[in-house]
Formats: sequence, C-alpha cells, structure tokens
Amino acid sequence: MNSVITGTGSYIPTLVKKNSDFLTNKFLKEDGSPFEYENEVVIEKFRAITGIEERRYATKDLNSSDLGYFAAKKAIEDAGINQEDLDYIILAHNFGDVKSAAIQSDILPSLASRVKYRLGIKNPKCVAYDILFGCPGWIQGVIQAEAYIKVGIAKKCLVIGTETLSRVIDDHDRDSMIYSDGAGACIVEAEENSSKKGILSYAAQTDTLDECYYLFFGNSFDKTDDPDVRYIKMYGRKIYEYALNNVPLAMKAALDKSEIDIKDIKKIFIHQANEKMDEAIIKRFYRLHKMPVPKNVMPMSIHTLGNSSVATVPTLFDLIKKGEIEDQEIHKGDIVIFASVGAGMNINAIVYKY
Repeated sequence: MNSVITGTGSYIPTLVKKNSDFLTNKFLKEDGSPFEYENEVVIEKFRAITGIEERRYATKDLNSSDLGYFAAKKAIEDAGINQEDLDYIILAHNFGDVKSAAIQSDILPSLASRVKYRLGIKNPKCVAYDILFGCPGWIQGVIQAEAYIKVGIAKKCLVIGTETLSRVIDDHDRDSMIYSDGAGACIVEAEENSSKKGILSYAAQTDTLDECYYLFFGNSFDKTDDPDVRYIKMYGRKIYEYALNNVPLAMKAALDKSEIDIKDIKKIFIHQANEKMDEAIIKRFYRLHKMPVPKNVMPMSIHTLGNSSVATVPTLFDLIKKGEIEDQEIHKGDIVIFASVGAGMNINAIVYKY
C-alpha cells in the first residue's frame, strides 16, 4: 500500500509587502538602541542574506483558518475526491487565528475543525486536529498521514499548513522582514500498486536540550512597548548553525532508508527560510555524498513570497506542480525530497516518488 499525494492546493495572499515598504520602520537592536546605519543599509543586508525582495500578507478580513480552507478546497478539487470520504484533516500552524490588530491567539475550536466546518463536511468519522511542530509542521502532518495509511486506519487524509506570521511580528525587529502569510495543502491517499511510489521513506527529530528556545515569544525591542505583548523572536545565528549541521544529516538518513541513489533526486523542496542558509544546507547534503549540487535541484519561492513557515513547502510544491515557477518542473516518476527545520527545534525529511 503506497501513500500518494493525489492533489495539492495553495493560497497566496493578495497584499504585497516590498522591502522598500520597511524604509520608515524604526529598527532597533535587542537592547532597544538604534542601528548606526540607515534603513537602506539594513534592508540591503537583509536582502543579500535572505534573498527576500517582497512577501505576502493576508488582508485584515482573513485569518489562518480561512487561508487553510482556501488551500484545502483547491487540493480536494485537484485530487478529484469526495470530501466526505476524508478520514483525517491534519492542520499544521504555530499561532492559531490571530485577528488583525489583536493581541491574542484563537485556537478554540481547533483550526482543523474550523476548516472542516467551512468545507461543510458532514461525516463525523472525519477526524480533524491541529499539530504544532514549527515550520516542519506540514511535512510532519504528511508523515502522520503515511502512518495512518500504513496501519490501515485511513485511506484519504487532508494535510494543511497555514500561517499569518504578519500578525505576530515586532515592527522594531529587522527579523520581522523575513515573515509572511500563506497556506498550502495536499491530499494523501492509499493506493495499491505493485511498484513502489509516493512516500518512500522519512526521518524526523526534535532537539531541545540546548535548542528548545532558539525560536520563542518575546518582548518588543522597543522598551516603551506593552511588556505583556509578545512577538515571534529568534536567535538567527544559532538556528543557522543548527540547521546547517543537522538538516543535511536528516535528509541523508531519509535517503539511506529509501535505498535511492542521490543521483536520482530531481528536486529538493526545502523550507523557504533563508536563501543563503538553504543553499548551504543543500551544498552540505551533496558534500556528504561527495557530489556537486546539480543545477536547478533546489527551487525557491522565498524571493517573492517570504517565509510563511508551515506553508512554504506545500505552496512551493503546488506552484511547481502546476507550472507556475519559471524554469522548474517535475514529472511522473521523479524522486524528490521534502525537508524542513523550525521551532522545537524540529527537523524532518521525506523521500517521495512523484
């Protein structure tokens, strides 16, 4: 029994936030002091490292569950299934529904339940739940769907990754320019076939002894701000080093389990966190196999879409699958890798035959 992605969908928010839109921000250091150079320099250094030139924000009337619903509806239509036949709806997010200009997260009921409600699914045996696994949440949801299918308790699962990070950023923190909003979804189905396809293998891990709080909720860098309001914060250098040291090994572990030759890998769909970091991860992964990085093996969407956390990988996969990213395509039979790293700290990777 194979676990196969039969449909995908994504939602790209309509509000475009360009780097130049941050020129009027009052960026501060962690101690609240200003930078010694102008915002033009801050923004250019940011672009050179991350590759981000613009990002997308959700309109004020939409929340994470709304974005997830839009992506889910497209995935169901793409798969051509009856939504009443879904056994599970697994929704990955980090902050729930945060209304525009609000200071509270809303996760009651779960976002998965909200999506099921919006879809109008009547079947009570369709179980809907959320997972919190940082940026690798969508991939982990796919791994869970694979487990359900392999043990015979599910045949069709809807996996969603959705986030509105623009609602939890500190305008005085230059790292806030990284984050964006978006949603991606897929249908994972059980498929009987004499040949192996779909999910071939996977690897996942959580490191917490030293790494637990590399990403966290913290105060604004503006010391006059309300001390009871928290924003997403990170130790960027520590995350970079952690990812560089561990993601290539997780990818290799998944590849070794699959018994696929690295030369047969056509694409690597990696979490769109930081262009330089992703390039370094892929380079080290191929170095483990004493190989140069093949041309066009790592498609990117971060330049125009930013880092939408759990939504980056499924959105990227959907866009390429539907021919919407220039000079990037996948074909039936291609072997690809999905990989991510994020808060937890969590890492995972899937080897998949398209």
